[in-house]
Amino acid sequence: MIELSQLSKRHRAGDVETTALNAIDLRIEAGEYVAITGPSGCGKSTLLGLLGLLDKPSAGVYRLDGEDVTRKTARELAALRRGRIGFVFQSFNLVDDLSVFDNVQLALRYGPTPEKAQRERVAEVLERLGLSHRAAHRPSQLSGGQQQRVAIARAIAARPALLLADEPTGNLDSAHGQEVMHLLRQLNEEGTTLVMVTHSPEHAALASRTVRLLDGRVLVDAHLEQYA
Repeated sequence: MIELSQLSKRHRAGDVETTALNAIDLRIEAGEYVAITGPSGCGKSTLLGLLGLLDKPSAGVYRLDGEDVTRKTARELAALRRGRIGFVFQSFNLVDDLSVFDNVQLALRYGPTPEKAQRERVAEVLERLGLSHRAAHRPSQLSGGQQQRVAIARAIAARPALLLADEPTGNLDSAHGQEVMHLLRQLNEEGTTLVMVTHSPEHAALASRTVRLLDGRVLVDAHLEQYA
């Protein structure tokens, strides 16, 4: 599904150039559950942004489902993301002026799905995540765990094949964090490819494979024994 060849990302500020990712080679098959780990500043979030087509590499090749997306325009990348890639962020990124229902429907607003089908899909996803009774609430009226479940509902509303999660439990207590991790595992077991950035060894251990970064390079790429 994902194939990176010598992928690099450099940032320039004036005369200073910083290498965030350095010649990454990585292959992720459809249906995998991959945890990306490493210390702060090692390139984890940069890598996730490139995988999600939110940014473009400075060098190398990124193939998504066999298609080279490296030189696509911003408009083409946006079209590729739509309906194919879902995002879950640590900070939830919900729109507080909108209801829970409308926040989830945002994921479908700019696609080809008719309004009636959109509303049916939103109701279905909210029911699955135990949020139907909160559909009319605003995000500020919810607990942190509920807000992250709304964010996951929005991420999966368009049935993406690839789900990218950046520290999805970072703002949650342990109980709500475990609840979110269980939900992500369920989605993966149903066939969604899941790539998750995490600082937590406990949460990384729930994945079938761990990729550890250090200084913008892959230090370790290991499948866990229970999945071998």
